[in-house]
Amino acid sequence: MERLTAEETRNGTWVQEFVLEGFPVAEHLRILFFLMHLLAYLASLMGNTLIISITCLDHRLQTPMYFFLSTFSFVECCFITTVIPQLLAIFLSGRQTISFVACFTQAFFFLFLGATVFYLLAVLSLDRYLAICKPLHYPTIMSPRMCFLLVTVCLALGFLFMAGPVVMLSQSSYCGPNVIPHFFCDFGPLANLSCLDTRSVEMLFFNLALIVLFGSLLVAIFAYSNIVVTIVGLPSAREQQRAFSTCSSHLIVLSLMYGSCVFIYMKPKQTSRLDTNREAALVNTVVTPLLNPVIYTLRNKQVHQALRDALSRVKLPRFQRSNAPSL
Repeated sequence: MERLTAEETRNGTWVQEFVLEGFPVAEHLRILFFLMHLLAYLASLMGNTLIISITCLDHRLQTPMYFFLSTFSFVECCFITTVIPQLLAIFLSGRQTISFVACFTQAFFFLFLGATVFYLLAVLSLDRYLAICKPLHYPTIMSPRMCFLLVTVCLALGFLFMAGPVVMLSQSSYCGPNVIPHFFCDFGPLANLSCLDTRSVEMLFFNLALIVLFGSLLVAIFAYSNIVVTIVGLPSAREQQRAFSTCSSHLIVLSLMYGSCVFIYMKPKQTSRLDTNREAALVNTVVTPLLNPVIYTLRNKQVHQALRDALSRVKLPRFQRSNAPSL
């Protein structure tokens, strides 16, 4: 689309709302896709809520690792809630209109929460590094105050890095097409619809996204390279297997998250390949949040035991009441 100068847009028609195009789905398949994504959304919420609840209720899981994991689950719930309800509405109606303010608000919270997720993944990597490589210093370093501080820093960095590009893009002129070829308001599609030249804002966003993604990835690489060296040096095969099982679930989540986001955002020109970005964004917003609680719970013996104990506490009173002697 040809970019206009600021003077040329003064007399233009200002866009008051955008139209989210969603996915090109046949009419008779809309309800099926709606139900599939609704079930995936509910399953993600239930799985992440289960992790948060178990962490709060079981004193054995009230450790730094599970504090970060429960915080990660809470941010994931907020992250998918900024996008999936909109996608469900699109499947029901075919297209969905969204106001100018609501669109940029959605874009901000999506990017802010997404950046926070990556910083939390980096913190989880550091936590595993300290627990395995520095076990004697771990209780002192990962104090409750330090855990709270790290989560606060993750939120603050996510806000600071993503607020600037979104605010700058919202100040641009939108005087032409208002159809977004996506199922939510993302930075790339919005930059593509602007009547002004947004290359400077796009480059700023690209650099900040580069810092968020590869900065947190470097922390994870540093942590797990040291973890591997430490695990290889353990004396028994059983200890090695236990240490690897602790970290394998986190590595799976890292691969899923970084793979999809690098494909979407690591392009200086945000206007390219918007159609393929939709499919990658679907993985990032639907598939990965659904798999995260499954990966963390099914591969974790401590969570298994906490769930069994919680279920036994629920069943035991009922059994006792049913077998209580009648007067």
